[in-house]
Amino acid sequence: MASIGRSTPRVGGRPGCRPRGSRRRALLDSAPDIEVVGEAGSGEEALALASKLTPDVVLMDLQLGEGVDGVETTRRLTSDPGASLHVLVLTTYDTDADITRPIEAGATGYLLKAERPDELFAAIHAAAEGRTALSAPVADRVMANLRRPRPALTDRERDILAQLGRGIGNRDIARALYISEATVKTHLRRIYDKLGVDTRAGAVAAAKERRLLP
Repeated sequence: MASIGRSTPRVGGRPGCRPRGSRRRALLDSAPDIEVVGEAGSGEEALALASKLTPDVVLMDLQLGEGVDGVETTRRLTSDPGASLHVLVLTTYDTDADITRPIEAGATGYLLKAERPDELFAAIHAAAEGRTALSAPVADRVMANLRRPRPALTDRERDILAQLGRGIGNRDIARALYISEATVKTHLRRIYDKLGVDTRAGAVAAAKERRLLP
């Protein structure tokens, strides 16, 4: 995890980071105004250490192996109204879904690991002050998504899409909505066309990326 406090930022290790002697840790240690106060190898460990160390900033990897993932860890860390810490995601993943989920979970920023050291340090300082910090490619994707018109789904199509998001099959969708399976299939084809996909999984993924599902 990463901690920043006082007048100069202090940064700790992050969940999912390499061993204590890693290049990332050495990089953070090289910054005169950054102090690593703790590291965690799992979401559960991060939650425990955050409670103990009360950090101001947590550098979060999205992939933490088994157990609680980075998104859920972010949600738990930031869900307390009295929490003063900020989560800065540091990852290699840059798809729309990867970006959207942790930000919706409460992350203050989203940074790609390819960023230069000075950009990482600046993002940590920004996060410490509660300001949004995004890598340039991430900011471009966010803006593009905001400009992209949402597909004009009908109410029935939204109902069926919501059922898809729950993993429900065509027969059960038909029963739940009091329509025939043939009608469900017709609506699915229209949903696929509007979302530009050709599978149920693709429709669910596209809907989540475009925030068409809760």
